[in-house]
Amino acid sequence: VSWNTMIAIYACHGYSEEAFEFYWQMQRDGVKPDRITFINILNACVVPEAETLGEVVHSQIIGNGFDSIVAVGNALVSMYVRCGSIEKACMVFNKMPEQNV
Repeated sequence: VSWNTMIAIYACHGYSEEAFEFYWQMQRDGVKPDRITFINILNACVVPEAETLGEVVHSQIIGNGFDSIVAVGNALVSMYVRCGSIEKACMVFNKMPEQNV
């Protein structure tokens, strides 16, 4: 079972704290997140209180050069909307290199 799978399972079933524990542990173990990791961990940010964690992940996405990937951009937009930050969602959407349906 991969790190991405464990993060996805926890995030999908509403165990955000556990998803983030795996996310941080993965990085401590020297495994770099990829686009799938970022999409999965953003799905763990489902309440306004999680926006700060989402912003940390957003910074990592930019730092790792994944901000130009449409699927990652879509996950960021969704995360900000779920957290109640429509302005930030619009900002991410407007910066996406490709805006599609």
